[in-house]
Amino acid sequence: MQDSEGKKHFMETLGNIPEPIRAMAEYQPEVFEGYVRMRKAIYGETQTPNLDLKTKELLYVVLDIVTGNLDGAKNHLQAGMKAGLTVGELSDACMQVMHVCGITTWGKTGWKVVDYAKEIEQGKA
Repeated sequence: MQDSEGKKHFMETLGNIPEPIRAMAEYQPEVFEGYVRMRKAIYGETQTPNLDLKTKELLYVVLDIVTGNLDGAKNHLQAGMKAGLTVGELSDACMQVMHVCGITTWGKTGWKVVDYAKEIEQGKA
């Protein structure tokens, strides 16, 4: 796989190339190639998907919230909202995450992502 093919995949799915991904492509091109191959499978590019895109992006958002990855959550939030994700759906999912993983998920990252979703919805972001 060409480096540009992997970067194209990110542009098509997220609309940008996150800095950690850029660095992976630059410093560890073979790892980047494997990462993109796995990501393409998850997104249904190489196999029939079982989840719709909105659900996949919501899962990425909440997983990024759980791990404290605000930038990643925002990237996937934007992609999820393009796929139809709503502020209400996101806030419901955040409450489930908080219920299972604790208040810290909401206090450190969750509320910021939901506020950002509201800004996107209102055309302010």
